[in-house]
Amino acid sequence: MAFEITYFHERVLSEVQSWPVDVLADYARLVELLAEHGPSLRLPHSRAFGDGLFELRPRGRSGIGRAFYCFLVGKRVVVLHAFIKKSQQTPDSELKTARKRLKEVQHG
Repeated sequence: MAFEITYFHERVLSEVQSWPVDVLADYARLVELLAEHGPSLRLPHSRAFGDGLFELRPRGRSGIGRAFYCFLVGKRVVVLHAFIKKSQQTPDSELKTARKRLKEVQHG
């Protein structure tokens, strides 16, 4: 049975949809893999950040996208936060946003 992918907020989906076409195409491919494989999806496609937070790692010629997500009971995946990466390291502010939303999803 496949995992169901949902979004924390409509704004997160809008952010993803605003990405450059090539990054968006890779994201679509990775989301399919995530829905199929769930928590067994690993590097280079997905990376664990600890405490139940993961990142999906789409890329294209025009840039690199990142989408933070978590797993919920009942084979559900929630995409918490998404952005286009502008530097080598993930900015603390982006990670902080994702962790805050993770807490909201886990603890209501």
